[in-house]
Amino acid sequence: MKKHFPDEPLQSHTLDMLWEVQNEKGYIPNADITRLSARLGISEIELEGVASFYHFFHRKPAGQFCIYVNNSILAEFKGYRDIVSAFEKATGAALGGTDASGTFGLFETPCIGLCDQEPSALINFYPFTHLTPAKVAQIVDGLRSGVGVEFLSNAVEDNIRYTPEPDKTVLLRAFEPGSALEPLLRLAPDEVLSVVKESGISGRGGAFFPTGLKWELCRKNESDCRYIVCNADEGEPGTFKDRVLINRLPGLLIEGMIVAGYAAGAARGIIYLRAEYRWLLPKLHAAIEMYEHIGWLGADAPTKEPFRFDIRVQIGAGSYVCGEETALLESLEGKRGEPRTKTFFPVERGYLGRPTVVNNVETLCFAARVMELGAEFFQALGTPVTRGTKLLSVAGDCNRPGIFEIEWGMTVAELLELCEASDPYFIQVSGPSGQCISAWDSHRRFAGEDLLCGGAIMVFDHTRDILQILRNFTAFFQHESCGMCTPCRAGNFIFSRKLDKMARGLGSLQDITEMQQWAQIMKRTTRCGLGMTAPNPLLYAIDRFPEYFEKKLDSTRTGLNRSFDLESALEDYRDAVQ
Repeated sequence: MKKHFPDEPLQSHTLDMLWEVQNEKGYIPNADITRLSARLGISEIELEGVASFYHFFHRKPAGQFCIYVNNSILAEFKGYRDIVSAFEKATGAALGGTDASGTFGLFETPCIGLCDQEPSALINFYPFTHLTPAKVAQIVDGLRSGVGVEFLSNAVEDNIRYTPEPDKTVLLRAFEPGSALEPLLRLAPDEVLSVVKESGISGRGGAFFPTGLKWELCRKNESDCRYIVCNADEGEPGTFKDRVLINRLPGLLIEGMIVAGYAAGAARGIIYLRAEYRWLLPKLHAAIEMYEHIGWLGADAPTKEPFRFDIRVQIGAGSYVCGEETALLESLEGKRGEPRTKTFFPVERGYLGRPTVVNNVETLCFAARVMELGAEFFQALGTPVTRGTKLLSVAGDCNRPGIFEIEWGMTVAELLELCEASDPYFIQVSGPSGQCISAWDSHRRFAGEDLLCGGAIMVFDHTRDILQILRNFTAFFQHESCGMCTPCRAGNFIFSRKLDKMARGLGSLQDITEMQQWAQIMKRTTRCGLGMTAPNPLLYAIDRFPEYFEKKLDSTRTGLNRSFDLESALEDYRDAVQ
């Protein structure tokens, strides 16, 4: 299986080199930092900066069996703390360290893409779901007795709960290998672009940029090599749709990448797979090998115009910000996953400075279906503004958590009924970086005209404390911020302290106002989407649930201030940092 392309610079191998050391030794010793930095031709400090940036790289021994327990808000409400206590008792390791023998390491980590099956954990990157204290004890006993972790790991359910009528289902219909590639036998690249553009398909990662236009812009930029990069780094808490697509339809993803490569004039594809999904790697490798065997990868493909395409997989190392496309490209190049300044778009200068298309898993799978079913099929679905269907990951206080392929235009009430939500109250749309709505918003429709959703729906009932939700979200953003921007770095810290203060019953109206001011500063001055959207949960919660926050304040201070002088706030910020 191709790990790297022949002319890629050695620094692009950095993550793999670090993984090789850690997989062998359980951590990355100082001697290996010295050895690898010399091999890469970079300083030890620079390599240390890369290794320390990623959550899953350890510089100290992390145990023969490295356990990561999911600490997302959904896990928190499903018994996360009981599971951590059970692992501590069974292994003898305290959270954040190892046991005395070095056999077990116990750590917490943000969402691992198993939110529909909480509580969950990864042990040596094998998934364990629906955990209970008794199940934890059995797992640890099995590991102590020599049973392989791969044999103790349980199968992960796809939990596909709903698809539209058969003639309206796009992604989750039966898949026939080669069905999306057959049109390439008779269509030129420009004609493929026309089909994709005519369909109206847009990116499904949250930005909803027109897919065909992105491919066309990449093709128009002259280069000796172009790339298609599949962003399989869905790290938004509550999101697991790409997990299901890779697990269930890996061939559809590969065909989508081939179609994109042909249309955009790219010869190479890279799948950036989040480390949390390492257990899906065999599925991807098997699919790639199959398409190499039948002649669509690794050789001249039987397309109307000459075309050769290769695909490799790159394993990430744990960083939410790498979901941002330029941070992902930095990571692919073996660097810290920090967002680039937006001097150039990736379609102009992306991976290794070459024109690059970055699409997520769902987008590429939709592109394959468009070629299979035709632009007219896709255009006939959805709303006048938002065509087609959308995969939603639904979890939380509902009886049927899982994957829902909805036609754009479905109401919130209809989705809540389908997932059998129990007493819905606070509903988080598009994960923590999205927006919250209340049960009174159930008339709203999922569509570009009203309520866009990147993929995650978290349902919380009246028993859940809003402050607990917001504190979890803020802790996530504080942990995942790359730290480059002062507003993001400081703002998330301030949010965390203000929310802690409110949870102790000491909050004031001034705290609310200051958080609103910092939120607007972050939206105006941060470098990437993480900083711009991190304040969203707080701002939307204050707007949708003012009565809740008023109760959290001193009873003599009521009436939330929802507006303020933004320019004055920005001036105060500038004075503070000078």
